Amino acid sequence: MNGILIIDKPKGYTSHDVINILRKELNTKKIGHTGTLDPNATGVLPILVGQATKISKYLIEHDKTYIAELKLGEKSLTGDTEGEIIQKKVVPNLTNKTVENVLKSFIGKQKQIPPIYSAVKINGKKAYEYARKNQNIELEPREIEIKKIELISFENDIVTYKVTCTKGTYIRALCQDIAEKLGTVGLMQNLCRTQVDNFNIENAVTLEEIRQKGLGAIEGKIISIENVFCKNKRITLKTRETQAFLNGVQLLNQNEDGVYRIYDETQFLGLGTIKNNLLKRDVIVIDNHTNNV
Repeated sequence: MNGILIIDKPKGYTSHDVINILRKELNTKKIGHTGTLDPNATGVLPILVGQATKISKYLIEHDKTYIAELKLGEKSLTGDTEGEIIQKKVVPNLTNKTVENVLKSFIGKQKQIPPIYSAVKINGKKAYEYARKNQNIELEPREIEIKKIELISFENDIVTYKVTCTKGTYIRALCQDIAEKLGTVGLMQNLCRTQVDNFNIENAVTLEEIRQKGLGAIEGKIISIENVFCKNKRITLKTRETQAFLNGVQLLNQNEDGVYRIYDETQFLGLGTIKNNLLKRDVIVIDNHTNNV
């Protein structure tokens, strides 16, 4: 089994918890994930199975889409409902139009300071390790980009919005910044990731479905490596070139540098990369050549 499985992660599970469950349910050790989700977040978690574990390097830069709930008037230590409330502030009389305008003001490239309770590493330690010991640290702003943001609803001091952003964007921090611009404080009440690049929640399967149906739950749900890279150009190798390629021999090729889908005369072999007119294998997926990988 080689490919990507989209899991709709439930609340309260770490990404590693999901991997441990799937390792048992799918009876495979070769499994990983890309695009970590916090335990209190739900939604799209792409799971890499078999040879697909080797393509994670191509997936980490993808944009992500979330639906977030921002609760106005309260600020917590962690930026979400998990932390202690450290500040309360009156919420001004806001209209939908005002909230929409503030949301739109965040579109574009900007610097964002990660939350102190985050996994950002400083001197080899994660930021939350310092925070738990009440040690003061200074987090460097990081460049992010908000590509789209729109208001879904605003009632009872809860702002529900949809946002598409680049890798490394902290929605907890974004919620706090939005609240500040609205003249109050706020925290992230709920978060659901609905999309990672082309991987949508509509195509996801739940852990409960897998527990109940086993492999039957994922039938037709595995996205092949070939399909993931369907927009990449293809190269078809001649018979004498195929075995050399599979054995790791670099082949002369005049195509431009990049990642290519590689075929022989009958089937998809995997991925290859070209650099300086040399084609070399990267990820091989055909079962009868697995031992050569």
